[in-house]
Amino acid sequence: MKRMKFLKRVMALFTLVFVVFLGGCTNKEQAKVDSTPPVVEKVEPAKEVKTAIKTEKTAKDKNPLVTIEMENGSIIKVELYPDIAPNTVRNFVSLVQKGYYNGLIFHRVIPGFMIQGGDPNGTGSGGPGYSIAGEFSSNGFENALKHERGVISMARGEDNNSAGSQFFIVVKDSSFLDTKYATFGKVTEGMETADKIVAVETEKKDQTKKDKPIKDQKMKKVTVDTFGVKYGEVEKAK
Repeated sequence: MKRMKFLKRVMALFTLVFVVFLGGCTNKEQAKVDSTPPVVEKVEPAKEVKTAIKTEKTAKDKNPLVTIEMENGSIIKVELYPDIAPNTVRNFVSLVQKGYYNGLIFHRVIPGFMIQGGDPNGTGSGGPGYSIAGEFSSNGFENALKHERGVISMARGEDNNSAGSQFFIVVKDSSFLDTKYATFGKVTEGMETADKIVAVETEKKDQTKKDKPIKDQKMKKVTVDTFGVKYGEVEKAK
């Protein structure tokens, strides 16, 4: 009987020790699992995305746009090039803004060549009361704009620095004028209007009015859009 009790006690003790031992192993395994660092997925660095940025011209980048409205309602639009002939453009813009050309006529037209206007006297002898230096190559100023159809240029006398307000628009390429007259812009709209003006009937009997249209080709209103750009003072030659 005593032997049986002893064996039961031994078996109970063995069972207890085994359970404790098993529990210890489980805790160690759990600790081992818990201490394993988490796996971080490899994240590729963000690639630089190159996008084309659309840049639009600011007001200062835009060239002045002149609109010549004729008495009959037709128009001629001319883009001016301050980068090519800066003082010539300043002068023209200044005169337009003062309303100088309103009501003046194209007093000289030559088919296959050009139309000329800007004289307050309507004869080819008038001007604003001052002159500007000629911005063209033979006068020591680099100007690469050629006298191609639609180009606007300053009229002048024999003196290279005698241009004032009179201008002309060539209706046909006129390379013989290149380097000798100050080109400063080009027609962007309304060349058909210039073509009609150059084709009108002109005086033939009176030599003092040679090439002058019999019927006045009047500029009703001339305006300019400078797109917010303010141009400086005109540099006058005399």
